[in-house]
Amino acid sequence: MKKLALHWKIIIGMILGIIFGFIMNTIENNAGKTFVSDWVAPFGTIFINLLKLIAVPLILASLIKGISDLKDISKIKSMGLRTIGIYIATTLVAIIIGLSIVNIVKPGIGMPQETIDKIKLKYENDAGVTDKLMKASAQNDAGPLQALVDIFPSNIFKSFVEASMLQVIFFALFVGVCLLLIGEKKAKPLIDFFDSLNEVVMKMVDLIMLFAPYAVFALLANVIIAFDDTEILVKLLYYAFCVVGGLILMIGFYLILISLYTKKSPMWFLKQISPAQLLAFSTSSSAATLPVTMERVEEHLGVDKEVSGFVLPVGATVNMDGTSLYQGIAAVFIMQVIWPEGLTFTNQLVIVATALLASIGSAAVPSAGMVMLVIVLESIGFPAELLPIGLALIFAVDRPLDMCRTVVNVTGDATVSMLVAKSLGKLHDPKPKEWDDNYDDVK
Repeated sequence: MKKLALHWKIIIGMILGIIFGFIMNTIENNAGKTFVSDWVAPFGTIFINLLKLIAVPLILASLIKGISDLKDISKIKSMGLRTIGIYIATTLVAIIIGLSIVNIVKPGIGMPQETIDKIKLKYENDAGVTDKLMKASAQNDAGPLQALVDIFPSNIFKSFVEASMLQVIFFALFVGVCLLLIGEKKAKPLIDFFDSLNEVVMKMVDLIMLFAPYAVFALLANVIIAFDDTEILVKLLYYAFCVVGGLILMIGFYLILISLYTKKSPMWFLKQISPAQLLAFSTSSSAATLPVTMERVEEHLGVDKEVSGFVLPVGATVNMDGTSLYQGIAAVFIMQVIWPEGLTFTNQLVIVATALLASIGSAAVPSAGMVMLVIVLESIGFPAELLPIGLALIFAVDRPLDMCRTVVNVTGDATVSMLVAKSLGKLHDPKPKEWDDNYDDVK
């Protein structure tokens, strides 16, 4: 009997998790919600913790080994410039798609005042909204070059503990370049160590993914029980459809690039990357999904390790196409509802520039896009007293939309890794590995 593919197992887990969550929501006195949060949700948390556990060692080992394998420092510059250039280009396309849709559809025009007042009353003073405003304020208070300063760690072990991805990437690049400079003979022991570490961590990914269908069941069930006001959700569907529609168009754009430049089938690409996409949807975190993304891109899409080890960790930190598209739509939607006089062509150009810059500094964690949205709105002079109301307008549907835009972020990272690999001649036939490849030798 043919074994069921991993992505189908994950899809089944997601569907059952959603159904189970809705059933638990119908149980009176919040008994169902309590059961899910106490006895089901922890398994999703364990799964995410395991993925985060291996993210830093995977980046470190993969990038150091990849850079040392290049044998030429000039190739690092070439790969870096291509990666950043393509990331900026795709982010601009995402923002333009978002702004085009929201200006054509105008989801915020004609929203009943009664609905606005209800949303304001329910969410304006919500702890989540307040937290986003405080984080955005702290980021705004930092100096203009603080993002650059934050790349250079003062204590690499602290960077490992805090999973500061850009600092880990810088350290790995620094070590990789130095390994090239000390000569092959002296560098070989350390290169062999990181090569072995990379293989071990990739095997950890295979083992952790055996638990994925059960984990996404727990994660989706926990998401569903959080929705306690379906009336507000229905009122915001028009806005949500605009965001989802834009995200679908962005994935279509990726598939066109894959087809035209790499000459690979778009459906083949989606099939190979689907486990990472489904995990991105379930976790809302491109950082937590990174180990799986790297495994799928290297073993199932055929991207060489030296390319994926650089492009994907950088992408998880600076490439937020889905988040940028969402920021464009959300900013204009909020203005359509409560600040229509701010809808000028100049302000929308500022949104393009600010959303592009904000995406580079956006953390690869759930709901970070809303923090960046505050910065985007403040850049166009949005009234400070209206900011809590603006965030309250979209807060109810932010989590499901965050799940969707994370899928686009991860898909964009995988797409760019293939484009860069193709341009460097580093795209080859896939060689997938299974968790039990060497099991017969040790059982």
